Amino acid sequence: MKRNSEKFILTEELEWEDLGAGVSRQFLGYDNQIMMVKVKFEKGAVGAPHQHFHTQTTCCASGQFEFIIGGEKKVIGVGDGVYIEPNMLHGAVCLEAGVLIDVFSPVREDFLSGSGVSYLGVDSRHKK
Repeated sequence: MKRNSEKFILTEELEWEDLGAGVSRQFLGYDNQIMMVKVKFEKGAVGAPHQHFHTQTTCCASGQFEFIIGGEKKVIGVGDGVYIEPNMLHGAVCLEAGVLIDVFSPVREDFLSGSGVSYLGVDSRHKK
């Protein structure tokens, strides 16, 4: 089944999906093969160590983040990027409030279905 997002995604028209724990996101485009997601972090928010079968690239649009990918730790800032191969354990800590642009291939079906948010460790949207 072929499905895709709209051709133009204007972020000022989108609501932020609150994932809890100081993290929220907007979907910037997807089809069956690829997905781009804008993820906003408050200072101190954690992307818990996790892994998935998707290839991921990430660009830091604002802020500063400490990533750990496959046991290697590095701080990235505005304009920097990371590449995460499939099934590689990775996580991040937000050192300075900011935004990451994540691109996944293939599409993250778990994001679209509303199932647990793997990078927060649990589905924190249901925590009070």
